[in-house]
Amino acid sequence: MSQSTESPAATTTDGFPPVLTAHTWHGYHYESRRSRSTTPRIAPVVLVGGAFQTKENWGRIETEFLAHADVITVDLPGWGKADVLPDHHGVDFLADALCRVLDDTGLTTVNLVGSSYGSAVTHALARRHPTRVRRMALTGAMTAVPEQARSHFRRGIDFLVARRMEEFTEVTLGQLMNREALELTVDGHRIHRLLHRRLTGLGPLEAEQLMTNTQRLMAHQDLPKGAAPAMPVLVTTGEHDHFTSPAHCRDLAATCADGWFTTITGADHMLPLERGPEVSDLFIRFFTGRPLTGLAYCLDAEHLSRHTPTMVAPRTGGEPAERRGGHR
Repeated sequence: MSQSTESPAATTTDGFPPVLTAHTWHGYHYESRRSRSTTPRIAPVVLVGGAFQTKENWGRIETEFLAHADVITVDLPGWGKADVLPDHHGVDFLADALCRVLDDTGLTTVNLVGSSYGSAVTHALARRHPTRVRRMALTGAMTAVPEQARSHFRRGIDFLVARRMEEFTEVTLGQLMNREALELTVDGHRIHRLLHRRLTGLGPLEAEQLMTNTQRLMAHQDLPKGAAPAMPVLVTTGEHDHFTSPAHCRDLAATCADGWFTTITGADHMLPLERGPEVSDLFIRFFTGRPLTGLAYCLDAEHLSRHTPTMVAPRTGGEPAERRGGHR
């Protein structure tokens, strides 16, 4: 059973207060937050964030999407205010928990955004429940911890268990941010300081969530065989990302039946923090079927369907908003 309640502390968006919904999946409790658009033109957008992203702190990205669609943000099991999820539950479990959010909130078809860790969950949802996803956009995409980062994350977990927080933070930030490109990344030094404070100040619950989530991804080595997402998929990352590199993300796009790839300039792995307005603009263009070429903040998009790269606009939609999951 799920229970919907308006959040008394939520800010209003054009007169519509966000609505919190409590969900349960196999005994684990978690939450979603739906903000209504006054001008929905496309299917609702579901945002699934990375390891430090909660449903309340999408900020400018959520606001930009609300001009076009309802926005649903989530604290899935293992995130934010949700229950800790033991690492023996895989990413597919989280994808099915996300599908329960769609069921509980009456959403038949959505556009998906997955960032970093969240990209693994949205990718799994698109594979397991393809009829629920109209389009999917991924930033800093991964379906498992990249091989070159595994030993560093194991060391980070050891430091975290020992509560050696400075060493844990140094190891973790060394993977998530490219220190050699801080000067070339928009707000690179500020974001590095922000994440340093965030990581060194992790409380016991957040530390347990981060540890189990990392161990979960460490256990998943490869993409599931024969399960490429069928809907249009856009994969992007920052040009300076050395964790989920442009080459890695391009390869992931090439596994999709209708895959697109581009690189955002002046950015690293933390795209929602570094270039939030640009990420929003790029994804809105993709979801509305507008061209992805000639943009000042990124390289022209490559269409990698069937491994034959071209640089053209994604196919357009054409459905009215009410058929794309707008207000009922």
